[in-house]
Amino acid sequence: MSPRDLTALLVLSALWGGSFLFMRIAAPVLGPVVLIELRVLIAGLALLTFAVATRSLPSFRVRWRQFLVIGVVNSALPFLLISAATVQITASLAATLNATTPLFGALVAAVWLGERLSWGKGAGLLLGLMGVALLVGFGPLPLTSPVWLSIGASLLGALSYGVAAVYTKLRMTGVPPFALALYSQLCAAVVLLPAVPFALPTVLPSGVVILSVLALALLSTAVAYLLYFGLIQRVGPTRATTVTYLSPAFGIVWGALLLREPLTLWSFLGFGLILASVALVTGPVLPGRQADTQADTELGA
Repeated sequence: MSPRDLTALLVLSALWGGSFLFMRIAAPVLGPVVLIELRVLIAGLALLTFAVATRSLPSFRVRWRQFLVIGVVNSALPFLLISAATVQITASLAATLNATTPLFGALVAAVWLGERLSWGKGAGLLLGLMGVALLVGFGPLPLTSPVWLSIGASLLGALSYGVAAVYTKLRMTGVPPFALALYSQLCAAVVLLPAVPFALPTVLPSGVVILSVLALALLSTAVAYLLYFGLIQRVGPTRATTVTYLSPAFGIVWGALLLREPLTLWSFLGFGLILASVALVTGPVLPGRQADTQADTELGA
């Protein structure tokens, strides 16, 4: 991987890791529905502007139903669940729980596609459960009912990403990744829009909240997708999805540095176990490994 691509990978990881920070700041003020509507609408319009400006607008009509499904399962639903979770739990914990996405993807593929779970993958799944248990049982947060519900929402968000990945593999083979990102954001915005009038915030957002929304939509979504597509084209999807390992680490760093969130030894142990489990389930990304020809759909957080 060239220095340019490595830099792009690190910036992408930092942006996706930062999404948890921005949600943690904005969700308690705006509420999950309004925040995520703004995220997907602004990001979708930014990507649409880019596509029109570069004369690269992909086709929508033929596969609009599939784009709608992906918009719900890969954007609206997981974004909403994770945003709701960040009202109660720390950005670093939400980022770490989101690292279980590949584990859920493997489980969904086993159930839906009948893919065989090897001993290594089975051990990886067990290790991932142990990591989550360490995070939850020995973390710095008191285990109140709202915290338990938020942890469950984060894990359901990761499960939703896993379902979306398998659905895309079945229904969207050959569709450009840019089309998936563009139309999933716009479809998610359309789906969430009817709920917005019933979830309007009761206080005006501060400048920090407004900046967090813009950063979440433009940097952690629109710009992050463009970086991801560029990496896929230059180094292939297998190496590009190394971001799965890096973005949760950045989420933990941003939460600790900028929000002064507490970190314990158990937090690091739990995160380490989850990353090890992901490596067992997905396989390590080796320098000489051939890249796939179709991108995975674990896009964003």
